[in-house]
Amino acid sequence: MEAASSYVPVGKKQLPKSRNPLTADSKFWRRFKRRIVDEQKFAVTCVDFCPVFPHDFVVTASTRVVVYDGASCQVKKTISRFTDLAYSGSFRPDGQLIMAGGETGLIQIFDANSRITLRQLKGHSRAVRWVRYSESDKLHVLSGSDDNSVRWWDVASEEAVVKFQEHTDYVRCGSYNPASPGIWVTGSYDHTVRMWDTRTAKSVSLLQHDKPLEDVLFFPSGSLLATAGGNMVKIWDVVAGKVLTVLGNHQKTVKKLKLTTPSESESRLLTASLDGLLKVFDIEDFKVVHAAKYPGPILAMDVSPSCTSLAVGTASGLLSVRQRKSVISEERATQALEVSGQEQKEVLRPSNFRYFLRGATEKASDDDYVLGSTKRALRQEHDWLLLKFRYKDALLAALNTKDPTVVVAVIEELVARKGLVQAFSNLEVGELEILLAFLTKHVASPKYSRLLVPAAHSVFDTCATSFAASQSLKQQVTKLKYAVEEEVRLQESLQSFQGMLQTLVQAAVH
Repeated sequence: MEAASSYVPVGKKQLPKSRNPLTADSKFWRRFKRRIVDEQKFAVTCVDFCPVFPHDFVVTASTRVVVYDGASCQVKKTISRFTDLAYSGSFRPDGQLIMAGGETGLIQIFDANSRITLRQLKGHSRAVRWVRYSESDKLHVLSGSDDNSVRWWDVASEEAVVKFQEHTDYVRCGSYNPASPGIWVTGSYDHTVRMWDTRTAKSVSLLQHDKPLEDVLFFPSGSLLATAGGNMVKIWDVVAGKVLTVLGNHQKTVKKLKLTTPSESESRLLTASLDGLLKVFDIEDFKVVHAAKYPGPILAMDVSPSCTSLAVGTASGLLSVRQRKSVISEERATQALEVSGQEQKEVLRPSNFRYFLRGATEKASDDDYVLGSTKRALRQEHDWLLLKFRYKDALLAALNTKDPTVVVAVIEELVARKGLVQAFSNLEVGELEILLAFLTKHVASPKYSRLLVPAAHSVFDTCATSFAASQSLKQQVTKLKYAVEEEVRLQESLQSFQGMLQTLVQAAVH
């Protein structure tokens, strides 16, 4: 007889119990379903979200800083005014400016809308890998460089107000204390974290991490600090100067830290590592509540302030953006549509190419004055030959037009390029006859004599041997000689007549 516990009613199946039920954190982070992947040509070294809605974000890769739309994740602008690698592209707290460091040590600040370079901060002698605007004002920037220095810049004057040089190796990260304006921390490859007071220009604290620092992050209270170096993340009590806990959940170097607030009552610490893992920690007990795997070493990571977008950049150039639909934003959008009755019309700005096409398809009314568009002049044969530096062919093409203004213009261009002698020295006998015929006809013209007389001298100096060998050329030279002599006689007669007139005028006056 079988045991009663093994009895299963007919027509019913026994369901296995779930061993790993999803936690609230796992459910929240799994809502980031909309995945957008963009492939950059080089490694993505920095991702930064704008604090201002709609939370656009900038991605730094190779020599470019690319701005993406916060809602559609499409490319809005590309800033490529770097002569070498760009680093640490980020927004000013109000979202109006974008700044980035570079491999050459130059820090550039751009207008977020027009991409115009507004300021260039010069002073670092090596690459600037980290740069951030002060959150307490819009006028100062802190930068860390591979020249081992940390500098506090006044953006308006483009001058370094304070220079800290206590680090002994590369400075690759930093963070602003939200509870104490003027207090910053920087992490260096010398295994130390230093705290700076920009108001007194002094180092106020020193923490030893024992590994090269890749990222540091202040907690909102200002009394706790997270530091990432090697495969460890340490949580420090800044006031006491001691380690509270060590997170060793990664297998490789931790590159990025981010503190986010999924809800008003809780905060989470995100860590991204070269092992391709992104992990979420509960800051109450610092236990892992969620983890995600990416196909490559993670170099950059950030979460939007609204916690609706998560952007991750890898060493292979992969940019992965995951988005979560916000119920509140959907409700607000629906209410706005109900009130307005229709979507707002797109406002074109000068940064959009269609802004300059406004009215191109409009038809003129009877009262309008229409300005006709001028057609662009086409380049002639001699223009193309000049572009190719074929001076002889350009001169012959101009002579074939039989237009003296064209020929004189080409000769003037050859004089400016110092290619007139080169053009004359390669002429054949028949081509020289055409040139001499042109000179004979127009050398005495007052409009062209200033340029054609020196050109005739150059022809005689360059092609003297050709004249001696050709009878036809001798005849052309004789004709040119007669034309010049006739012009000289005419000028002498005119001068004699002018002298007679001056005598008569003076006699009449007296």
